[in-house]
Amino acid sequence: MLTRDLRDAIARALAAAGLDPADPGLRPAGPPGQYASSVALAHPRAAQPLAAALSAEPWIARAEVTGPGYLTVTVTAAAFAALADRIAAAGPAAAASGALRGVTVPAPLPGDPLAASGWEQARQALAAQLTARLAAAAGATVPHPHPSQRSRSASPPPPDLAAAVAYAGPDAVRFALARAVPGRPVRIDPAVVARHVPANPAYAVRYAHARAASGVRWAAISHAAEVAPPRPPAQQEELALLDALSWLPERVATAARRGRPDEFARYLEELASASIAALTAAGHRGGARAPGSDKPALARAAQAGLAAGLGLLGVGAPERL
Repeated sequence: MLTRDLRDAIARALAAAGLDPADPGLRPAGPPGQYASSVALAHPRAAQPLAAALSAEPWIARAEVTGPGYLTVTVTAAAFAALADRIAAAGPAAAASGALRGVTVPAPLPGDPLAASGWEQARQALAAQLTARLAAAAGATVPHPHPSQRSRSASPPPPDLAAAVAYAGPDAVRFALARAVPGRPVRIDPAVVARHVPANPAYAVRYAHARAASGVRWAAISHAAEVAPPRPPAQQEELALLDALSWLPERVATAARRGRPDEFARYLEELASASIAALTAAGHRGGARAPGSDKPALARAAQAGLAAGLGLLGVGAPERL
């Protein structure tokens, strides 16, 4: 959500300076809580005033001109630490932004992509649906499909696609299709995407959500939040998780803008990996509680962020797996 805040702050700074709107061009800038923007490339002479305006934001520690047209923004430790509770409270809205406000995205054809006439047709249909869904979350307008549009699911799917769905389940096949790179042959082995192993992305992201949910449940049972007072994240794994979560709305918008939902699926894989690392990092004492139950704020944030992302892909977010 911090990337959404930064995008909004840059828009305000541009408007206050009487400058035309420009995409902030956000990208990671190094340590967690630090972000780079190429916004001043559109207004080279305004780099210093923009940095000064951003530095005046109470949640920004400093904003510096770090190259021709580039700004580096560092948020305060308090703003970064508060991110976990903000994401948990926002739920699905944590993925939303106004990054594509004013943009209209074509409506995808209706129908179930998993009932398409072939693997590539299924990938294309799903990509169109997911691009529209991601764009809507980023503030774009997505018109309803015209009644005359034909559904892609008018004919039965081929036996191998139907068999894959029956064997691995629709969530596993849908995630595998969502992360398929356009322009490459679609090869989905149902025996592979059905495996309950961390190396299987279709399982790993859903498992990370279930692990976070387990930490939340155990924290509630053991009253971990009452036993140990809240502390700011300090471990490298904890900071990395918050950093990954801070990019959620921006990754949604970028994938929608590029028409590449596969990039968003791969971001969720990175978020899942960061969640598991943070919730199982050293610091949990004893075997009576589930890993992560001593980090209730992080567990809640990971659960909310992963659920929001999986929801945008139309994939279930199980609490037990």
